[in-house]
Amino acid sequence: MTHTTDPTAADPDAFDAAAAPADALAPPVATAAAPVRKRPKPGERRVQILHTLASMLEQPGAERVTTAALAAKLDVSEAALYRHFASKAQMFEGLIEFIEQSVFSLVNQINERETNATVQVHKIVTLLLQFGEKNPGMTRVMVGDALVFENDRLLTRMNQFFDRVESQLRQSLRSAAEAAGSATPTVDSNAQASILTAFAVGRLQRFARSGFKRSPTEHLDVALRLIVG
Repeated sequence: MTHTTDPTAADPDAFDAAAAPADALAPPVATAAAPVRKRPKPGERRVQILHTLASMLEQPGAERVTTAALAAKLDVSEAALYRHFASKAQMFEGLIEFIEQSVFSLVNQINERETNATVQVHKIVTLLLQFGEKNPGMTRVMVGDALVFENDRLLTRMNQFFDRVESQLRQSLRSAAEAAGSATPTVDSNAQASILTAFAVGRLQRFARSGFKRSPTEHLDVALRLIVG
């Protein structure tokens, strides 16, 4: 899985680059045989918590991650977790923020650099599925598997994420339909955007529920040509 030291970073390949060292919050007593470990810098522990939560979610068949299990994995107390996050829901919100900012910053780059509307659509869907493939734990958040027993607002926020994806696709598809001389560009683009979003979500769900064995990008170019052209 790929992670980043900054959960607001735009690069979906960055999440694995430099997770904070797994130190306890308080340094151990120095001895002649063991050097004193340094406290994490401000923000490092928060990133480390999110990194560890995401890595626990990417274990195939993983059950609900509890704060007790997360604290044990980090070798800290549960109270230490709550110094950085008010609740477990807030931890998941940190992961969702990373997903949102990573994906939509890159979508914006695609729209700025690519003038062909059909190519925009292909690249946006490909980006979304590649992001999930590189970040299996995040995929479980995206499709809601990891959020089933969590606060309802988390599922609502992920639904809004896919609504935004669909809206981005709709804009590009409308431009493509108009360029092709469609008599009903709005109807055509709405229908295609809905189909593409459902396709992407379905691919991500299959990836998560196969234990990350079925690639979401499998035969993707062919599938997109069949749906979009």
